[in-house]
Amino acid sequence: MSGPRPGAVALVGGGPGPLDLLTVRAERLLREADVVVADRLGPGAEALAELCWCADVIDVGKQPGHHPVPQQEITAALIDHALAGRRVVRLKGGDPVVFGRGGEEYAACVAAGIPVEIVPGVTSAVAVPEAAGIPLTHRGTAASVHVVHGQGEPTAATLAALVDDTTTTVVLMGVGGLPRLVAAALTHGVPPSRPTAIIENGHSDRQRTTRSTLGQLVGAARTAGVRSPAVIVLGEVARPGLLLSAPVREEVLP
Repeated sequence: MSGPRPGAVALVGGGPGPLDLLTVRAERLLREADVVVADRLGPGAEALAELCWCADVIDVGKQPGHHPVPQQEITAALIDHALAGRRVVRLKGGDPVVFGRGGEEYAACVAAGIPVEIVPGVTSAVAVPEAAGIPLTHRGTAASVHVVHGQGEPTAATLAALVDDTTTTVVLMGVGGLPRLVAAALTHGVPPSRPTAIIENGHSDRQRTTRSTLGQLVGAARTAGVRSPAVIVLGEVARPGLLLSAPVREEVLP
């Protein structure tokens, strides 16, 4: 073979934000990286400055309704830098393949002949409810978990999970579609009294939890001014006082 040897790409889960919730492998790869292609969520600029002081950091963060760097350009950047012999970290919030484009990026790297690995991260579906004192399962209360994104119409599987008293439903990226989800759930026969919680900005100093019931959730979210990023929990584990916790900034609205 002639020409430069390709570098490598690591699709790294950055967890919910705090630096000390990164895995050891994620931290090592960030320190060794030549290029870091970073999302909006996950470890912030301060953490990147500490870990990636010798790397070029490319910000490709998306916000609701605003995607300044198209996915095809992100994927092309990973491949181009790796083919130039650089060690590339694609840093994502949470886990790289839980409602992210990690699978697409992985397949593209493989097709281009670039060594690529997936480094798991702590997904916000688990970490953010825990930060608010909400366990996704709890003996005698919930025995299964259904994780779904909040875009589009709720599927039959999601509606079945919402009806089940022993299933916790966790909704990511669901603030904009909350009225649609609640209306479908109530129409499907989910009790209006089902406990719910919305946790905004989990694991940050701006974390806030709004608790309500399914029947009042849309109004409670509007009254509280709920905004993304937020994780929505629907199920008996969201009942106030289940763990007698005292999370940061909690509101219980009717």
